[in-house]
Amino acid sequence: MSASYARVWIPDVEEVWKSAELTKDYRQGDGVLQLQLEDGKELEYKLDPKTNNLPHLRNPDILVGENDLTALSYLHEPAVLHNLKVRFIDSKLIYTYCGIVLVAINPYETLPIYGTDIINAYSGQNMGDMDPHIFAVAEEAYKQMARDERNQSIIVSGESGAGKTVSAKYAMRYFATVSGSASEANVEEKVLASNPIMESIGNAKTTRNDNSSRFGKYIEIGFDKKYRIIGANMRTYLLEKSRVVFQADEERNYHIFYQLCASAHLPEFKALKLGKADDFHYTKQGRNPVIDGVDDAKEMSTTRNAFTLLGVNESYQLGLFQILASILHLGNVEVKDRDSDSSIIPPNNGHLSVFCELMGVTYQDMSHWLCHKKLKTATETYIKPIPKLQAINARDALAKHIYAKLFNWIVDHVNKALHSTVKQHSFIGVLDIYGFETFEINSFEQFCINYANEKLQQQFNMHVFKLEQEEYMKEQIPWTLIDFYDNQPCINLIEAKMGILDLLDEECKMPKGSDDSWAQKLYNTHLKTCALFEKPRMSNKAFIIQHFADKVEYQCDGFLEKNKDTVNEEQIHVLKASKFDLLVELFQDEEKATSPTGAALATGGRTRLSVKPGKNKAGQASKEHKKTVGLQFRNSLQLLMETLNATTPHYVRCIKPNDYKYAFTFDPKRAVQQLRACGVLETIRISAAGFPSRWTYQEFFSRYRVLMKQKDVLTDKKMTCKNVLEKLVQDPDKYQFGKTKIFFRAGQVAYLEKLRADKLRAACIRIQKTIRCWLARKKYLRMKHAATTIQRYVRGYQARCLAKFLRRTRAAIIIQKYQRMYVQRTCYKRKQAAALVMQCILRAYMARQLYKLLREHKAIIIQKMVRGWLARQWYKRTLEAIVYLQCCIRRMRAKRELKKLKIEARSVEHFKKLNIGMENKIMQLQRRIDDQNKENRVISERLNSLEVSHAAESERLRVELTRLRGAEEDAKNNANKVTSLLEELERLRKDLQNTRKEKKAIEDWAQTYQDEMEKMISELKEQNHLLKNEKNDLNRLIKEQSQQWTEKMQRALKEETQQLENDLNEERSRYQNLLTEHLRLEEKYDDLKEEITLAVNVPKPGHRRKDSTHSSNESEYTYNSEFAESEEGTRGGEDVSKAILDMSLFLKLQKRVSELEQEKQSLQNELDRREEQFQRARARDDEEHKKARSAELEYESLKRQELESENKKLKHDLNEMRQSLRGSAEAGSAAPGSPAYTVLLDQLNASNEELEVRKEEVLILRSQLVSQKEAIKLKTESKALLMKNCVSGYLLSLCLCRLLESQLQAQRRSHENEVEVLRGELQSVKEENNRQQQLLAQNLQLPPEARIEASLQHEITRLTNENLDLMEQLEKQDKTVRKLKKQLKVFAKKINDLEGGQMDVSPGQTADEPVHPVNIPRREKDFQGMLEYKKEDELKLVKNLILELKPRGVAVNLIPGLPAYILFMCLRHADYINDDQKVRSLLTSAINSIKKILKKRGDDFETVSFWLSNTCRFLHCLKQYSGDEQFMKHNTPKQNDHCLSNFDLAEYRQVLSDLAIQIYQQLIKCMENILQPMIVSGMLEHETIQGVSGVKPTGLRKRTSSIADEGTYTLDSIIRQLNSFHSIMCQHGTDPELIKQVVKQQFYVIGAVTLNNLLLRKDMCSWSKGMQIRYNVSQLEEWLRDKNLMTCGAKETLEPLIQAAQLLQVKKKTDEDAEAICSMCNSLSTAQIVKVLNLYTPVNAFEERVSVLFIRTIQTRLRDRKESPQLLMDTKLIYPVTFPFNPSSLALETIQIPGSLNVGFLTRV
Repeated sequence: MSASYARVWIPDVEEVWKSAELTKDYRQGDGVLQLQLEDGKELEYKLDPKTNNLPHLRNPDILVGENDLTALSYLHEPAVLHNLKVRFIDSKLIYTYCGIVLVAINPYETLPIYGTDIINAYSGQNMGDMDPHIFAVAEEAYKQMARDERNQSIIVSGESGAGKTVSAKYAMRYFATVSGSASEANVEEKVLASNPIMESIGNAKTTRNDNSSRFGKYIEIGFDKKYRIIGANMRTYLLEKSRVVFQADEERNYHIFYQLCASAHLPEFKALKLGKADDFHYTKQGRNPVIDGVDDAKEMSTTRNAFTLLGVNESYQLGLFQILASILHLGNVEVKDRDSDSSIIPPNNGHLSVFCELMGVTYQDMSHWLCHKKLKTATETYIKPIPKLQAINARDALAKHIYAKLFNWIVDHVNKALHSTVKQHSFIGVLDIYGFETFEINSFEQFCINYANEKLQQQFNMHVFKLEQEEYMKEQIPWTLIDFYDNQPCINLIEAKMGILDLLDEECKMPKGSDDSWAQKLYNTHLKTCALFEKPRMSNKAFIIQHFADKVEYQCDGFLEKNKDTVNEEQIHVLKASKFDLLVELFQDEEKATSPTGAALATGGRTRLSVKPGKNKAGQASKEHKKTVGLQFRNSLQLLMETLNATTPHYVRCIKPNDYKYAFTFDPKRAVQQLRACGVLETIRISAAGFPSRWTYQEFFSRYRVLMKQKDVLTDKKMTCKNVLEKLVQDPDKYQFGKTKIFFRAGQVAYLEKLRADKLRAACIRIQKTIRCWLARKKYLRMKHAATTIQRYVRGYQARCLAKFLRRTRAAIIIQKYQRMYVQRTCYKRKQAAALVMQCILRAYMARQLYKLLREHKAIIIQKMVRGWLARQWYKRTLEAIVYLQCCIRRMRAKRELKKLKIEARSVEHFKKLNIGMENKIMQLQRRIDDQNKENRVISERLNSLEVSHAAESERLRVELTRLRGAEEDAKNNANKVTSLLEELERLRKDLQNTRKEKKAIEDWAQTYQDEMEKMISELKEQNHLLKNEKNDLNRLIKEQSQQWTEKMQRALKEETQQLENDLNEERSRYQNLLTEHLRLEEKYDDLKEEITLAVNVPKPGHRRKDSTHSSNESEYTYNSEFAESEEGTRGGEDVSKAILDMSLFLKLQKRVSELEQEKQSLQNELDRREEQFQRARARDDEEHKKARSAELEYESLKRQELESENKKLKHDLNEMRQSLRGSAEAGSAAPGSPAYTVLLDQLNASNEELEVRKEEVLILRSQLVSQKEAIKLKTESKALLMKNCVSGYLLSLCLCRLLESQLQAQRRSHENEVEVLRGELQSVKEENNRQQQLLAQNLQLPPEARIEASLQHEITRLTNENLDLMEQLEKQDKTVRKLKKQLKVFAKKINDLEGGQMDVSPGQTADEPVHPVNIPRREKDFQGMLEYKKEDELKLVKNLILELKPRGVAVNLIPGLPAYILFMCLRHADYINDDQKVRSLLTSAINSIKKILKKRGDDFETVSFWLSNTCRFLHCLKQYSGDEQFMKHNTPKQNDHCLSNFDLAEYRQVLSDLAIQIYQQLIKCMENILQPMIVSGMLEHETIQGVSGVKPTGLRKRTSSIADEGTYTLDSIIRQLNSFHSIMCQHGTDPELIKQVVKQQFYVIGAVTLNNLLLRKDMCSWSKGMQIRYNVSQLEEWLRDKNLMTCGAKETLEPLIQAAQLLQVKKKTDEDAEAICSMCNSLSTAQIVKVLNLYTPVNAFEERVSVLFIRTIQTRLRDRKESPQLLMDTKLIYPVTFPFNPSSLALETIQIPGSLNVGFLTRV
């Protein structure tokens, strides 16, 4: 260790071991190491100067968290502790392998890893292939028992509270689940039911454990030759009896006492007079009678149910509880002092009275012997009183003794219930025993426990050493003796002669022996002779033993008493004299109280190991009573060790992580104590002493290929590895080469990993260097190019800017020049114009002043006066005329109004009365409006007058101003008038100002009024606008609500439809599961019936009734088969020796079958109801379509009714003709036997048959009648024949009319068809002509070469079309030829029959009188698609067509579904002849035969697929030809004619549907059995992409190699198998929809099994494995695409697996990654996501583990998900199957039956 930065482990007080890093190189001889802790603290670590040992090295991070501790490169205590801590805290994994030991850490939390799905996942797997688990150990034991024919043992040990009992229970549950039971007695349930019983009477709450086992037990689970559970046997060790009478603080007595007290209120327990647990001394000492989360009353119910299941009846149970209650009452008996040497129980003690009453003993005897004892001497017997303390001890001893006897009795009866009469072939023992214990005060119990652990540790060490030695010898490597700790000296100290136990027994025999004297003997004997024995310094009543785990100090007080285990014999005699039978049975003699295996029960209440009965000698019972507890325990332990040595042991070491029962909290101190005590570290030490790391050559080559050069790689992998190792590791002692493996010393794998990591790191650095150089150069070139480009553009821009500046400067100068010129010129022109204007104005003003002066003083005054007078005169005249006109007009209007009002007053008088108030209001409003109008007019007039006056005044003022201006010259002359003129001017100004103010006020008022009106109008407009907006909002809201309601209703309808579909699927699934259960029970029922028949009677050939529970029709008829009987007879001959089964069980099975039948019927009704609802929901969508077809259907129905009426009329006429003919024949001369009469009747019957079969054969009838008429005329002229002639003539005329009419209609139709055909041909010719012309026009426009090419192309197209038309015509002609050939064969056959019939002429007949005197021309009938068979040929038909038909061979060359067609054609004939018995018999025989062939060859996929296809085809035929309109939509008219006419087989359709479901489930199981071994190997283990994933060291338990060997399944194997399945189903003609369902189920199984194994295998959860899985899934998807099955839903079943693979590959660091994972993994449950993250394991040093914080973030984000907590997917799930109706287009009359079927006895009809 010379390099710095090496990581080491240093001792620590708190954490036991602490990690540190070397900061300075270590040199030889240095006494101090410079270290840095993980928290950054610097430390100087001093080496021990004596040993100079360096600290332990840390393993590489890639090896931390391994499943097997032996896979670690450095094997030592800190590495083991750290690996367990990482797995337990970070990965939440409680199981870890340590070589052959399974280390189980108690999580103190319920984990979902023990369900049936987990059991199924581990079943059949190799132990190294799955993650560590108690189920893996159980599976290994079960597998070795079956493989090696050797008994097995599972040894579960650990401290109290470490989980031993739970581990043992799970192991037993595993055996009960995977093995099943050999009989129907549910032995596995009884084995599991023993657990609650033993826990209630043997477990108690301690400070360390709420359910601590206070006894040891060894359960042998027996198996038969088929390795099914047949029984069990239990042995118990060292029951802690002292707990019955004493409990420490915070502890409880045994659970059963508290369960009794919690159930005291029950009626059956009233007589026990119990109360609360605090009322009894034996249950209240711990002061904590309640366990959190435990309901004692409910546990009591569980215990009682377990008793019942094990066969303990109610009376015995009440007796047990009565004894337990009496123990509680005994503890409350008070003993008082009489004096210092005697005691007394007060008379009429209530609790003692109850005790005596319950136990059936006398009060006086019991009270007497509780306070007295009998002393015996050689000559006399004394009765001596005892003091109070001794009396209390005697009372407690009696209670302990009674409880021990009761415990033994219960164990004995549990063994009897689990005992089997079948011979036991092998067994698996589960040892649940206490681990090494050390407390502050250790007594006799701890001494025995630690003694047992010393023995078990010795056996464990020897076994580990033996396995190591066998491994080395197997691989043929040099074997060096490994020094390991041998604890034989410690065992000799305890059990050898003059050992501790021997001295203890000797001291017990001494009359005055005591604990002190025994301690002195120990000191004297062993203190100086044995180094493992020590004496404490401060005590003379204790001793110390150096055990393998630790030193333990034992206190000698109580050793002798506990070893003697004495009880007052007189008290026992009192109890034996009890009237209580159960109590007497408890205390009977030892010879009678033997266990089922023959073992005698020991006194002191401990069940010893069973011994052979032959060793029980006379008088042994009396000696047995004198044996000490230590001797009994030593003998039992010796027998246990012999049993374990005779079996193959498997070890489970349970570790308690902390003393406070905190979930997933790891205390390193407590853990390392237990690891040292349980032998795990000893296993590590033994492994580390040799070659702990082992690699196969292939694994080493795959892992360290990167360290090899190309020239080093040879074809021989072994030589390659040897050459490379010699170069890499210089010391040859560091490794050894075995036959198949390479063995490494400790630390060498870490060294190789370092070399590999360095090589990969150097390669990565080189790759990074090259890539970074390339990236930097690319970046530089891009930057250089960018800089050059920028410079170019900048310089161009600057040049353009300079040129622009120069141009703008020159332009500005020019603009300035012209602008300045313009400004000066404009200024000059403006000044010139101003001067001219001023001159003009001045001159005009002077002229106007002169003019005005002259006008004002002369003419204006005169004009003013005259104009004023004239205006006033005109105004007066005008006003008078206007007033007069107004008066006239108003008078006229008033008169009219008065007249109108008088007229209206008469009609609306009543209305006025009713609305007088409204009129007043209207009038008032009108008046107000008028007033307001008047006021407005007045104001307007005033405003106008003011404006006029203001205008006049303004004019006057202007005039005055003019005058004043004119008089200005006079003012200058008249200076004295200035003042008065100024005053006048001022006054006038004030008047003008006042006038302006008034005008302003009037204008303001008018403006205010106008504003108010505008405001009012605007408010009205706003209100109108608001109302419009409100209206629009309401309309929009109504529209939105309508849309929302529509969407809501659509969504609700969709959800309801989806819910109905889901409910329908669930009902289908439940129905199909019940169908499966029904089939299983039916098979068991048949097997039981056969066994009973074989056991009672010798099977005789003949008829046997076979019940069918499918329908009432089937149960009426039997199925007879000599073939079946011969098989049953053969099979029955082998089982004649079997015993008669239990008839009660048979009746129970019958009852169960009937119940299942009723439940099936109810479920069928429910399914029908759901389907009807679904059909009604879908029928609403089809109503319009039905309405559209209603007219056509009505027309067809009318036409059918017309034809039926004609048919009935013809039948009626023929019947009348027949009756009349018979009557005339009797009265006439023609005798009934004459030839004419016979021929006539025969031809009439033939005519009747032809009319019933086909209406179209009227022509045949006519020809028959014509020929009859000719024959009758030639033979006789009798009256009968004349009458027949008349009738036939009448019938002939009718037939001729109808025939002519039909011929006319046929000719008309044919003519119309020909016309239509000609029109179509003409149209096609026109179209062809147009097209030719277009092509010709186009070709003419093309160049010559293109024209030639286009014409050739056109000619090729035309010839191709003609060729296709000719091929179609040829096919039609071929069909016609084949049909004619068939008809020719039929005609030839009939001609041969006729010739044969003509040859059989009787001697009495002449040539003139043949048998058929009339030659009747008959048209040959076509084949009707029916097969006729005789009743006695039914068995032959079923045998040849079903039982002996093999799919491979004969069936491969047949039409798909041919057996189904043949059966249906036979059924059609039975229906045609209206033979209901034949129909039932054929259907029943066919169904039972299919069941029989599937029962016989149910594991052959080809057979099951073949009969699934044929059953479905038979079911489709029954539907297609049932006559139901819903199944006849796709039929041809000919197929509709073949429909069944007499029977409704709807019930049998349901039976066939159930049969198809059963066959489908059988097909799925068969497919799963074939695929199951391939899935894990092909999808997970095999490296499809070679070199992506590396191989890590796996420790002692090697995993299945991922390298494709010869026998290893790959992905190609799975795809080949899928191809085989698909081709077989397609070859058998399976419905496409059914194939899709099968493929979907196949892919679900592949995905579920792969995901389950991924969740249970830590080594598979890596980035590279995620890539492999995604590649494999893509290959499966490609297979789906090739088969056109992407829409079958198979891809969706792989979604959980795809998401798990993506989860392995995505980043797992930040919150964004967590959010992405939560959104991506929607098909995975929270438990599965967390499990994958916990299991994620880096394969290379460059990967990182998932942090605990990130996993908690994921859990927080997924907290609100509502999902199942189940971890694994249900691989047994089968999707409910449906059989969509698939009609066949194959016509029944065209089917040819090959001779290979051997059904020549069938006749075609």
